[in-house]
Amino acid sequence: MAKVPLTREQMVEQYGPTLHYTPAGGFKTVEDYDQLIATHCCFCGQQCGINLKVKDNAVVGFEPRTDFPFNKGKLCPKGVKRYLQGSHPDRLLHPMKRTEKGYERISWDQALEETVRKIREIQDKYGKDSFAMLSGVSLTTEKSYLVGKFARLALQTANLDYNGRLCMVSAGAGNKKAYGIDRASNHWEDITKAKVIFVIGTNIAECFPITTDYVWRARDNGAKLIYADPRMVPMARTADLYLPLRPGSDSALLMAMLHVIIRDGLTDEKFIAEHTTGFEETREAVKDATPEWAAKITGIPAHQIEKAARWYGEAETGMILHARGLEHHTKGVENVVSCANLALATGKIGREGCGHSTITGQGNGQGGREHGHKCDQLPGNRDITNPEHRKYIADVWGVEESEIPGKGLSAQEILNEIHAGKIKGLLSICFNPLVSLPDANFNREALDKLEHYTVIDFFLSETAQHADIVLPGSLQEEDEGTTTSGEGRVIKINQAITPPGEARKDWEILLDIANRLGRGKYFPYKNTRDIFEELRIASRGGTADYSGITWDRVEKENGVFWPAPQTTEKGKAAKRSEDLDTNHPGTPRLFEGGKFYHPDGKGHFNAVHWRESAEVVDGQYPIWLTTGRVVSQYLSGTQTRRIGPLVDQYPNPKMEIHPRLALKLGIKDGEWVTVKTRRGQITVKAMVVNTIRPDTVFVPYHWGGKQSINMLTQRALDPISKIPEFKVSACAVSKATPEEIREGEEAQHLANKTENLPVSYGINDRRKDFSR
Repeated sequence: MAKVPLTREQMVEQYGPTLHYTPAGGFKTVEDYDQLIATHCCFCGQQCGINLKVKDNAVVGFEPRTDFPFNKGKLCPKGVKRYLQGSHPDRLLHPMKRTEKGYERISWDQALEETVRKIREIQDKYGKDSFAMLSGVSLTTEKSYLVGKFARLALQTANLDYNGRLCMVSAGAGNKKAYGIDRASNHWEDITKAKVIFVIGTNIAECFPITTDYVWRARDNGAKLIYADPRMVPMARTADLYLPLRPGSDSALLMAMLHVIIRDGLTDEKFIAEHTTGFEETREAVKDATPEWAAKITGIPAHQIEKAARWYGEAETGMILHARGLEHHTKGVENVVSCANLALATGKIGREGCGHSTITGQGNGQGGREHGHKCDQLPGNRDITNPEHRKYIADVWGVEESEIPGKGLSAQEILNEIHAGKIKGLLSICFNPLVSLPDANFNREALDKLEHYTVIDFFLSETAQHADIVLPGSLQEEDEGTTTSGEGRVIKINQAITPPGEARKDWEILLDIANRLGRGKYFPYKNTRDIFEELRIASRGGTADYSGITWDRVEKENGVFWPAPQTTEKGKAAKRSEDLDTNHPGTPRLFEGGKFYHPDGKGHFNAVHWRESAEVVDGQYPIWLTTGRVVSQYLSGTQTRRIGPLVDQYPNPKMEIHPRLALKLGIKDGEWVTVKTRRGQITVKAMVVNTIRPDTVFVPYHWGGKQSINMLTQRALDPISKIPEFKVSACAVSKATPEEIREGEEAQHLANKTENLPVSYGINDRRKDFSR
C-alpha cells in the first residue's frame, strides 16, 4: 500500500530543523551530513559562532559552536534558522535582463557586456560621477575593501556609499570626535565587570540577544541597570531604573545627567586634567541643563534623572551601551558625544569594566565601515579628503593620488540626486534602499528615473525588482573571508558550499566588470586571501590598523582585536604583507592608561547645545512615531522573510500603542489602524501594550511595499554623519476605513509572498509596484 505523502506543515512539525528544501525534490529530511564547517552567523554585529552541516553542497542544518568565546554555543532565533535561506526557491540562479515581456534569462557574457556598455554610455555623456554605486555591510571585509577600490578605480566615481549609512555612522563620527577612533571601547567581557550599566536607545534582548547574557552576568555580580527608551523593551522591564524618554530627547537627558555629575562633584578631576581637552566649554554648555529643564523635554521626572546621574557618577566602574535608537537622529552625532562626555567626565573609560560602546547592528557593520566603501573614507579608516591619507592609498594601489576621486554623496543623497536627474546609472550589491531608506515613495520615484540599473544580489529584493540587469551573487557561506564583530574582533568566515546554478561569488563578478572596463590591472586577485593581504598593507598606519593580523592568526586564535599594528621597524617601509610583523597581541580594550587616538593623545569633550528634531508633533500630526526591529526579522527582511519559522514568529508589522492612547482613539487590540505622516500612510493591525509611552507609537521596518513604515519616515539627515532621522516622525493615527482595511489585507498577503517574479512576469514598467 502506497504511503500518503506528508504535507509541508506535517513535515515541519515532524522534522523541525532537519527539514531541507531542494528545488528538484521538494522537502526532505537529512539524517546525516558530509561536513561540519565552523563559521559565523550571517546576521547582526555579534557575529556568533556556528557550525554548519553540509551535505551534497547544501547547508542542511547546524550545531552549536561552543569554542567561540563570544556566544559559547548560544544563538538567537535568527541564528538557529539562518541555514534555511540558502535552499529557498527564490534564490537567484542565473543572470536576467528586463525586457518588454518581463525578466528573461541571459548569459553572463550578455549581462556583463550590457552593464559595461551602459556604464560607458552614461559616463561618456554625463561624466564619471553620473554613475553611482551602493553597497552593503553584509559583505565580508575583503569585499567591502574591494567595493571601495572598484568604485574609485574601475567605475572612477566619487559617488559610492553603503547601507551602514543607516546604521553606524553617527556612532563612528561621534567616536572619532571624542576618542579619535571608531570602535567599541571594550570587548564584551568588560560589561560583566561594570557596577552600573547605562543602556540608551537599544533593544538588546530582541536585536542583540546574546549580549543579554553579558548584562545578566554583570547583574549577578551586583551591577545596577539603567535603561532609557521610549518603549519598555524586554530588558528594560527588569531594569533597576527605567527612563521612558520621548523620541528625540536623548541629548537633553544626557546633558542633564552631566549637569548633575558636575554639580554634585562626581567628576574625576585628575583624569580630566591629565587626559582630556574641552571640558570647560562642555561644562558651560550644560550649566543650565537642570533635571527640571530636561524633565519638561523628556517627560522623565527630574528626580529620576538625578538618580540616574548619581548612580552612574558614583559607581566605581560603569559601561554605556547604545545603538540605533540613540543614533537615528538629525542630532545622532551630538547624542553619541553626549554619552562620551559622561564617560570622560567620570573617568569611566580605558579600564576594566569601564567604557562607552556602540552595539553594531549589521553583520560586518564594523569591518565594513573601516576599509573604504563609505563616500568619505579610504582603507584603514582614513579620511578621503586628507592629502597624506590619499597619497598613502594611491601608493598601495599603484595610481597617482589625483586618480582617486574625492568625497562623494551619502546613500540618501545619492537617491536624492537620482531623483533630481543628476545621477543616471547605478550598480548596487546587497542593499535594499526601497525598504531601508526613509520616504520610500520618493525613493521609488528615483529608481524609476535611472537610465540604467544593475544589481548584484542573491534574492530579488524590492529594490532589485527595478533593475535592468540582475546578477546572481553569493551568500556568506558560499565564500571565504573575514568580518569584524561589534566588539572589534576580526574573525574568519569559512566557505561551506559553492554558489548554486550559475550564481557566482560577488568579488569575482566585480573583477569581471573591472576587466571589461579595461581596469583589470588594478585587481590582480586570485582569491579573497589576496585581497586581505593587500588590505593589511592599506590599513597600516590608519586608526583601523589590521597590518599585524594574518589570515592564519584569525583562524588559530578565534579572532584578533584590532588595532593590531606591526610592532617593529622591520615593516616600516613594507610593500608586501609578508614583510609585516605579526606579534602584536591585539587590543581588546581601547584607551588604557588614558591614551586616546587624537594627535594630542587626549580624549576630547564636545559641547552640545539642545535643539529639536527635524519634525515635531502638532495639531495635525499629534503623535510621535518611532521605528525599529523585532527579534525574528533582520534589516529589510530580504533574508529573514524567506525563512518560514521566522515569518511565523512575526509575519507582518504591527503598531504598538498604549492603552490610554488607544482608548482615546477608540482603537482595540488587533483592529486595523491607519498611520499617516506628511509623506504617506500605512494600514496595519494595532497591538495595545503597556510598554510604550502614551504619546508614541512604534512600527517595525522589515517589510516592503504598502507594509513599509519607511514610506512614512523622513529624509532629514544628521549634518555630520548624514544618517536619516528614522526614530522621530510626527504622525496621526485613526481606525482604518473599510477600504483601508482591504488595502491592508492585500498588502499583508503580498508582504510574505516571496516567490521570485517569473521570467514571463511583465515588469518592464518600473513605475508599477511589485514590492511584496
